[in-house]
Parts: sequence; structure tokens; C-alpha cells
Amino acid sequence: MNKQAFNPYLPSWEYIPDGEPYVFGDRVYVYGSHDFFNGYVFCMGDYMGWSAPVSDLSAWRCEGVIFPRTGDPANADGKMCLYAPDVTRGPDGRYYLYYVYDKVGFVSVAVCDSPAGRFEFLGYVHDKNGVRLGERPGDEPQFDPGVLTEGDRTYLYTGFCGRGDKSRHGAMCTVLGPDMVTMLEEPVFVAPGCEYAEGTGFEGHAFFEASSIRKRGNTYYFVYSSTVMHELCYATAQDPRGPFAYGGVIVSNNDLHIDTYKPADKPVAFGGNNHGSIVEIAGQWYIFYHRQTNGTWYSRQGCAEPIFFDEEGRIRQVEITSCGLNGGPLRGEGEYPAYIACHLFTEKPVLYSGDPALPRVTQDGRDGDKEAGYIANIQDGTTIGFKYFDCRSVQGIAITCRAYCNGYFEVKTAWDGPALAKIPVRSANVWERYAAQAALPDGKQALYLQYHGTGTPMLKSIEFIK
Repeated sequence: MNKQAFNPYLPSWEYIPDGEPYVFGDRVYVYGSHDFFNGYVFCMGDYMGWSAPVSDLSAWRCEGVIFPRTGDPANADGKMCLYAPDVTRGPDGRYYLYYVYDKVGFVSVAVCDSPAGRFEFLGYVHDKNGVRLGERPGDEPQFDPGVLTEGDRTYLYTGFCGRGDKSRHGAMCTVLGPDMVTMLEEPVFVAPGCEYAEGTGFEGHAFFEASSIRKRGNTYYFVYSSTVMHELCYATAQDPRGPFAYGGVIVSNNDLHIDTYKPADKPVAFGGNNHGSIVEIAGQWYIFYHRQTNGTWYSRQGCAEPIFFDEEGRIRQVEITSCGLNGGPLRGEGEYPAYIACHLFTEKPVLYSGDPALPRVTQDGRDGDKEAGYIANIQDGTTIGFKYFDCRSVQGIAITCRAYCNGYFEVKTAWDGPALAKIPVRSANVWERYAAQAALPDGKQALYLQYHGTGTPMLKSIEFIK
């Protein structure tokens, strides 16, 4: 299906979470960490660059390694992992990459003349005496840097606040000078962690991690992951150093809180931690976030959805979909890979990913193999949902399945709606196509498949039959 954009927006064999999107010139660049398929911890890979023309958000191009794990003297032996980075364009016109390794509490900086890399190590964020921020007496450890440059000042946002840890107060903002590494002003707290949220307006959505900062008009939007982890929230201020006021949830990677098509407390995907930000591309704003795959927290993939601001600059929470960057519903024709399913859940609600026995998006081969993703471990009562399609004269649905099973998939246009058709499936050790007549209503539709039967079939694709 040429010239259409899916979620996840990168190839199904690529695992780039923590996405920070920016438009530089006529391309949008996404900077994130790098998980592995079947990884056993977070962020095992080098930083990889991906970009797309602003005019075609389906045409993503790999820029290769933009910064290797061993590119910093602090990790010459490669024993640490590169956690979530951010990038800003400095007052000299060059591009600066800010990052933190998993076992240290200071911020490193690399620089490049091009947003596509390759970045070269520059130094560490430090005070006027040359002491690294995060290592001085009284400093809180630095984590998940987010950066914004205005004139010759760069605002660096960092922090991590776990439950029960009163030594971590919240997200911090530190002002850097034009050399991009030297502190001009000491850190101030801009959003409270859960241990200090009472009476602040952030209750229930206190800062956890994933600091990110953007400016729209005269308003600064601080985007972050809250204590519950599956949601990205925002807070606003008229000054980059605050005070910030809690705004709301932008997206949840299991669609919690959304009550337009389901109960607000019903998860429709197996969630986990979240990280991303907002960006304007060709006049439309989007939220970039990530989802969990393979029954683990360590193989995450980037997704995106359009967002909208009201007259007061507030953002209403958006649904997770299969068509995020597409500019509208996908065409209700032809064949689509099953891995673009935005909903995947069992009859018993499960909030977080991590149980490999549950249904999951996965792939064959090893990390880096360009094998298309599919859904495995489908069990009796599993629901798989795709949103949205522009359906015209659809007369049937076909699916491609394999594995030992004996049952059928019900075809629906709502997760709790009536079955429009039943597609029988049976045991097969190779991919087999099955079809049934199903007259879908014309217009914008969701497509749901619910399995009933024995065994654990796998789903490779869905197909609209005219």
C-alpha cells in the first residue's frame, strides 16, 4: 500500500522508542534510543537516525548509526547502554545531541554539522568550575535530557522520580551557555515527582521520567511520562523555567482514560513505559510515543498520532490508532500487515506488558533481520483491533494465519459489537489464507477480529475484499 503511513511508522523490524521528533529543513528527524528484538534490557543498541520528507510521512529513511555506544570516553568499554537522547540546534547552527548512560548521573553532549549525524563527542554538562552536573554535593542524578535553545541560552530538562524515593524531587531545568555544556544557572524544579505532588495540581499524574520541551506561540509545553508510565502528560508555562501548570494526558499507550468507544478504565493494549514529544509537521501537530512488543518492555516501537489544540492551547487526549501519520483513515482495500494493530487484549483486562504467554506482536529471525512482524499467542477470547479504514463496497475479509488451532475469528466494527462474519481457521504449519463474506458499512470504520477456539493461532495479515 504505497504512500500510506502506519503505526508503528518505522519498519516492523526496527525498535526505536523514546522518539524526539524535529523538523529541520524539509525533513522530519526522529531521535530515540535503540532497543533490540528479544532484548533483555532497555536500549542495547547504538543511536540510529531515521528521517522522512515532511511531504510524505510514509517514506522513512535510515540514516545509519548517528552515535555509537562507545563514542563517549565514559563508555569506551561498551558496558553501558545509551538511554533516551534529545537534539537541539545551537546558536552556531550546529546540532547538539544530549544523552545519559544507564549507570551514571551526568549528561554527555555530542555535536554534528548535520541533523542526520554522525555526531562526535564534545563533553559533559558542567558548572563554571568544570564539575559535572549530577556529581556535585546536593545534585540529583541527571536522566532523560530534553533540550530547547533560544538565542544563546539552552534549557536542559532532566530527572527521574520513582515511588518511595524522597531524594528525587521532580523534573529539573538547567540553563546552559552558548558553548552548550557550561551551566549559566543552577537547576530549578519545574514539575513534581510523586512524593511531592500533593497540592500541586499534578496529583495522579506526577512526573516520572521522559522530560521533553517544545514551544508553541508564547507557551512552553513540558511533555513527560507520569508515575503510571503508560501515559504522556503535558504542563504549560510562559517561561521555560516555570512555573508550569499541569495540563492533562496527551496519549496513553493502552488508551486508558479514553471513554468515547469503551469504558475509561478498560485497557485495549498491553501498556508499559512511555516517552515522546510533540512536533508540528506541515501545519499539523503530532504526538510521538512508543508501544511495547514481543511480550516484554525491552522491544519498543515508535508510534505517532495527530493532536489538536483548543483556543486556550489545551490538548485533548487522543486515541491510539493504526493510521497515525497517514493524515486520515487507511484505504479500505488490499492487504495490511497484522502488526499495525493498535488494539490487542484478552477477556481478562491486563494493564501492563511483560507476560510472554499473552498475545503479542513479534517477528521471526534475530534482531536486525528484515522480517515482517505478526501477532502470536492468540488465544480464546483475544481481540485484535485496527483503526481506522475508509471502507467503500467491502464485501469480505480475508486473513493469513498459521500454527496449531481449531476455531474461528469473528469480524466486527466495534470491540463489543455484533459479529458481521466468522472466518474459520485450522491447524497449519505454514501461512494459509482464510476468507469470509462480510459487508462492512461504508465510511470510516474500525476493524476488529476476535478469536474463539483452541490453540494459539498467529495472524500475519488482514485483507479487504471488494
